[in-house]
Amino acid sequence: MRNANEGPLGNAGDLAHCYERLLDQQEGGMSRAESETTAARTRSQPVEESVAPPPLRRILEALLFVGGAPLTAARAAESVRGLTAEQFREVLDGLNREYRQQGRPYRIQVREQGCELVLQPRFRGVLDRLYGSTREARLSPAALDVLSLVAYRQPIAKQEVEALRGAESGSALRQLVRLGLIAVQRGESEQREVMYSTTPRFLTLFQLRSLDDLPRTQDLQKL
Repeated sequence: MRNANEGPLGNAGDLAHCYERLLDQQEGGMSRAESETTAARTRSQPVEESVAPPPLRRILEALLFVGGAPLTAARAAESVRGLTAEQFREVLDGLNREYRQQGRPYRIQVREQGCELVLQPRFRGVLDRLYGSTREARLSPAALDVLSLVAYRQPIAKQEVEALRGAESGSALRQLVRLGLIAVQRGESEQREVMYSTTPRFLTLFQLRSLDDLPRTQDLQKL
């Protein structure tokens, strides 16, 4: 039973417990080396190219949907070769017009740090009812498992998380991104996968001064 003084998200000790349990499961079935080899093979598998590349507006929309840090024209240009700041603004303006015409519940918000895909004000209550506010959020066992892997192995790719858990983890990763506990790190333009790492908000909510304050586990000396 949790101490009454612990926050609803749990504490860093919960993360250490989940992390060690996942590693114990690995040792009981697939070995650590085998799981990492599987993850490496998954990452190295060629990605099938579509017959025709998607239009520019859909590529930028996908980059916004991934989440993480606000998207800037310079960051988008790392994925779209030759993209100019003017083209970036024009496409985002067009997407916002499209969203308004279609009555979409979201829009692209332009901030000083970049652009984000956000819910329209009248729909923000839906997010709180679904996930709870940040203060009230309670992580599911699956989300806590995923968060423990990100915390101890960051930066980590989705394929490696799934190889270590032995289960699909996309929905849990998206939830953690929405709650601001983890963020997406977009790599260089030639890097196909994205990596996940914890955020300053993660440290605050789990009452950690830095990642060095995470509870020690038997596996840390091997990482």
